[in-house]
Amino acid sequence: MSTGSGADSAPAPTSTHESKTGGTFSSLKIRNYRLFATGAVISNTGTWMSRITQDWLVLSLTGSAAAVGITTALQFLPMLLFGLYGGVIADRLPKRRLLLISQAALGMCGLALAALTLSGVVQVWHVYLIAFLLGMVTVVDNPARQSFVSEMVGPAQLRNAVSLNSANFQSARLIGPAVAGVLITTVGSGWAFLLNGLSFAAPLVGLLMMRTSELHPSVTVKRAKGQLREGLRYVSGRPELVWPIVLVGFVGTFGFNFPIFLTAFADDIFHGGAGMYSFFNILMAAGSLAGALLAARRRSSRLRMLVGAGTVFGVLEIAASLSPSVWLFSLLLVPIGMIGLTTNISANTSVQMAADPEMRGRVMSLYMMVFAGGTPVGAPIVGWISDTYGARTGMAVGGAISMLAALGVGFALTRVGGLRIKVDLRPGRPHVRFVPREQLATAA
Repeated sequence: MSTGSGADSAPAPTSTHESKTGGTFSSLKIRNYRLFATGAVISNTGTWMSRITQDWLVLSLTGSAAAVGITTALQFLPMLLFGLYGGVIADRLPKRRLLLISQAALGMCGLALAALTLSGVVQVWHVYLIAFLLGMVTVVDNPARQSFVSEMVGPAQLRNAVSLNSANFQSARLIGPAVAGVLITTVGSGWAFLLNGLSFAAPLVGLLMMRTSELHPSVTVKRAKGQLREGLRYVSGRPELVWPIVLVGFVGTFGFNFPIFLTAFADDIFHGGAGMYSFFNILMAAGSLAGALLAARRRSSRLRMLVGAGTVFGVLEIAASLSPSVWLFSLLLVPIGMIGLTTNISANTSVQMAADPEMRGRVMSLYMMVFAGGTPVGAPIVGWISDTYGARTGMAVGGAISMLAALGVGFALTRVGGLRIKVDLRPGRPHVRFVPREQLATAA
């Protein structure tokens, strides 16, 4: 989409960007990605403000952790039902044009919820409806945004840009909950929703200011029958795609239900208020930001990192569920955020790097459908467990399932790759790693 002669008349990209692959922030040297990242941090801050406010509003209206789970489920239900179709659309149409439409629609949803809340007529079904509409827009926005990253930075910087996207999101998560807590307790929830709706002007301006001649456009796929089945067959024949998606499916469905866990712990276990809930989210965001920045420094994402991070994430979540004091619980939220983000980034980059460009939209839609679309299944279950048996049990169940899923995927990968686990306790060597079976036989 043309944005004027000034934007589209710049010289074509050279190999300079491709050669500058080192450094934590190397992809920010690319102008189009800088514009994208700047707009994203503003809208992400608004999104986190809205998420915290939405969860607390639902809890205030209903007094039920299960109702918070239903809200979360409705927001992610469209991804479960229609996520793969969103990937087909993202592969067929220019992704920048799709993002202009989807980001504007997300802003309108935020403004609608603000109007309902500020006018004093908001009811829980209003929140449910807007959560579902947000999910419908996200069906297209997510795969388009995920795969558009490679168009902005090219393959050499893709890994770094994906990690910085997560760092961007987690930086906003540090700011958004704090601002939301202040707004809820001072002027009310409606103003947080209003600021969220207005924040989407930033990514729209960034997309319009991009130099389209400096993009690395992927091949758009012409409309044809069977493209959805083609994407599923493509993924099913590649273990390097299947198993990371399986793992994030279990972790996303049961382990990442933090709106339920943290509201329940803040309200029922430690008897705090909206300020404590915001504080919990800030601590998790701090850990997640550290995890994202560490991931940006890594040159590669190995599957053993994914398996190890998923296992540790589950163990930490179980430990947090048993915490007797608010301070120990708060302390554990930092490494939970760090390791959880490491799990997500490792899976995301592994899948993106393994997928062919013309299939990336469909592959990423499947990834997001499994990761986020499992929430409509997991959130009500975890919410019901938390209401019936207590918040500690709900969080422990989420951690246990995540841990067992990681161990199961690790076992499956060793079988598929003909590998075995080798333990080496000598100083300076990796203590646990996957090695080929014949290498173990030779060493023996």
